[in-house]
Amino acid sequence: MAKSVPVHCPTCRREHSFTPPTFPCACGRPLTLPVQADASPEPVGHRTWRDAWVAVRCPSCDRQDQWPRPEFGCSCGTVMRLPVRPPESGSGSGDGGTGAGDQPARALRPAFRPAAIRTAGDAVAAAERYLTWLGYAGVTRPGDPQEEGVDLRAAGLVARVDPSTVPTSLRDVECLWLHGLADGARGAFFSLAGYAREARSRADDLRVPLFVMDLTGTPQPLNAPADELVERGPV
Repeated sequence: MAKSVPVHCPTCRREHSFTPPTFPCACGRPLTLPVQADASPEPVGHRTWRDAWVAVRCPSCDRQDQWPRPEFGCSCGTVMRLPVRPPESGSGSGDGGTGAGDQPARALRPAFRPAAIRTAGDAVAAAERYLTWLGYAGVTRPGDPQEEGVDLRAAGLVARVDPSTVPTSLRDVECLWLHGLADGARGAFFSLAGYAREARSRADDLRVPLFVMDLTGTPQPLNAPADELVERGPV
């Protein structure tokens, strides 16, 4: 159970006890946000989407993801945004990376064998084949992907495939990320027509892997999280 930390209201100076929230990391371990007890909280004057999230690195698998920034409401009416310790690179103690002498997952795979895309179903099948090639076992399709906003699922992963002829929107990327957050899973996006500029920028902020596919059925990583997924495979 997470330990509570003292919180001092900057308005009325009252001291409160706050228990930092815990979320499920994609690796399956609980991740408690490292709220800084010795730092001053910031009163919330107005909210923006970017300010509502904070980067935290999982101490078990060393994965860095975005999580809801913790807030606390004082009885005097002040809402405070609580400071969180910034992530330290390479600090994880789990098996999220490759150690000395280990080969990256990419080097252990056979060559990917694509299949031509002619229909929307072919696009989903291509992404399914690619995720299996990356190392995800038991990739499945939800019963109603249009309703759920997820086309493919695997352990620790949800994926969306956009077979349309227009670039994938910011909203589509954010919706997939929220599905992953709710499921404690990573989200990966596959698109035939690429991504809107805002969608790509937001995916980088949220660490959502983006892939583009051509009609041969070969996905290509488009951002750093996608490169990392191809290099390391499921972790």
